[in-house]
Amino acid sequence: MGSKTISGVTIECMQGDITKQADLDAVVNAANAQLRPGGGVAGAIHRAAGPELDELCRPLAPIRPGEAVITSACNLPNKHVIHALGPVYGKDTPSDRILADAYRNSLARAEEAGLASVGFPALSTGVFGYPMDEAAAVALKTIAEEAPKLNTVKLVRMVLFGTKDADVHEKALAQLSE
Repeated sequence: MGSKTISGVTIECMQGDITKQADLDAVVNAANAQLRPGGGVAGAIHRAAGPELDELCRPLAPIRPGEAVITSACNLPNKHVIHALGPVYGKDTPSDRILADAYRNSLARAEEAGLASVGFPALSTGVFGYPMDEAAAVALKTIAEEAPKLNTVKLVRMVLFGTKDADVHEKALAQLSE
């Protein structure tokens, strides 16, 4: 696991299961616009959280690309789930700005809730088609840029499903200046 501290905020990258990050206050769901259970990260989070999460999400939908909303985490080991909608690569443009907004707005929801730690998946890299290396660079650059503005959030963890994806994120993290 790679880590770097920027402006008092520790940024980590690791391979793991986002539904099993019991030491984090919140995890981020790679949501769809309707905030419904689906495949990939959204499906895994909804399955682990239970049907109550879908009920909590319905009144908050739809959200637009780049937006994020927060709910309780139901049966997950965290306090909250932050639901962020990243761009569909090549369709929602400019994709890099919208992806950065999804991370920025997720961190804003965590701050508003007074949370100390949050775990992110690689937003938009699954069925939304964002290339992993480009997405990792945008994600980590955005988190690093937001770090000086964060008051309560002191740990941001990128939780990547596959080892290769974790390696890509660790390389992008290593390229950030502290």
